[in-house]
Amino acid sequence: MKLKKILLPDNEIPQAWFNIQAVMPNKPQPIRNPATGEPMKSEDLYPIFCEECARQELDTEHEWIPIPEPVREQYAAWRCTPLVRAYDLEKALDTPAHIYFKNESTSPSGSHKLNSALAQVYYAKQEGVTNVTTETGAGQWGGALSYAAKKFGIEAAVYMVKSSFNQKPYRRSIMQTFGAAITPSPSMSTRAGKDLLTVNPNDQGSLGCAISEAIELAMTTPNCKYTLGSVLNHVCLHQTVIGLEAKKQMELAGEYPDLVIACFGGGSNFCGTAFPFMRDKIKEGTKTRFIAAEPASCPKLTKGKFEYDFADEVGMTPLLPMYTLGHTFKPAAIHAGGLRYHGAGVILSQLMKDGLMEGRDYDQLDTFNAGVLFARSEGIIPAPESCHAIACVIEEALKCRESGEKKTILFNLSGHGFVDMSAYDQYFSGEMTNYRPSDEDLKRFIASADALNK
Repeated sequence: MKLKKILLPDNEIPQAWFNIQAVMPNKPQPIRNPATGEPMKSEDLYPIFCEECARQELDTEHEWIPIPEPVREQYAAWRCTPLVRAYDLEKALDTPAHIYFKNESTSPSGSHKLNSALAQVYYAKQEGVTNVTTETGAGQWGGALSYAAKKFGIEAAVYMVKSSFNQKPYRRSIMQTFGAAITPSPSMSTRAGKDLLTVNPNDQGSLGCAISEAIELAMTTPNCKYTLGSVLNHVCLHQTVIGLEAKKQMELAGEYPDLVIACFGGGSNFCGTAFPFMRDKIKEGTKTRFIAAEPASCPKLTKGKFEYDFADEVGMTPLLPMYTLGHTFKPAAIHAGGLRYHGAGVILSQLMKDGLMEGRDYDQLDTFNAGVLFARSEGIIPAPESCHAIACVIEEALKCRESGEKKTILFNLSGHGFVDMSAYDQYFSGEMTNYRPSDEDLKRFIASADALNK
């Protein structure tokens, strides 16, 4: 029998997260205070984030950050996640490539997002915080944070991008099941939301808008902190449990990846999968390529500009150095709601700038074609976000078929699509369409970031 699924013993759950900032050849540029332009210190972030997350955000010295034992105990409920050899997908593609996927869909919330949610909520609880706020696009992060908040006994409020709120009712139900309060964004509950709705009463929202509302609520609510599911350095840090496990599992399989692929919104699952292998590239000179697969409707890596920009739509955050489409960017209402974000994370943007990774964009219909082929081959219906990674994997595997080159490909199945079936309904009915913003539209949105850099 072929070895298909590789697990690790519970006692091999990573004991520390890997902090790539400590080994990067070029450190990320500093985040800046938008009022003064000065680099920010960790204590400058305390009003928004819990203190330990703020310290981790700016830590460029410590390569390994210990995982608190209560967090590891929660991880043990589903970690280690399986590493699976996709034999049937290989057969369907008639490729000599060996394809492996790390199955993060097995978590209680159905995606990788819980790796950071548990850490952030734990640190908030230790600090005496009683309430946390956040935003969510497709709902994976909102569901994960809701679960983590319930586990550690604090209250959670989630602003969900309005288009996803309407598209994905069962994501809302998951958050409600775990006891969170959910509000479609933009809303009339915050000044930021009111201002946006005044300009456009039919505004369907964006992650940048939801971030603005969540931060405003956190800063106006006693004993409350804001949490974020992607983009920021400490979120990338927490996700490295994915790649650290995958490295051990690939060793058991007797292989090492030539390609590491993950879908890309703000960067959390890509970081988690890629960074432990990228450590080898930086420190030992391995030749692995790292590809981030993003939607063509929100192409910040392939068509964005590297400069300082706000992480939210109305300008409440520090200025981040990142590849951005401009903080006023309004993404199309594609079903991969978790990838509809205007900017890339600070660390990832520096790595992209330095040529250590690459970006590739895919049309929505192509990603669902890939997701359906994967489901019919491997028996797992992927989340619309994960379909982007699968589209990239298929593209690379077909190149191997054409060239006869035998490559080992690792990708992250970041979540399942079991509560995204309305998206698949649209795909099968022929109602789904592609969308690519015009160069003129992109130039107009990027101008909002250009203005901050003059």
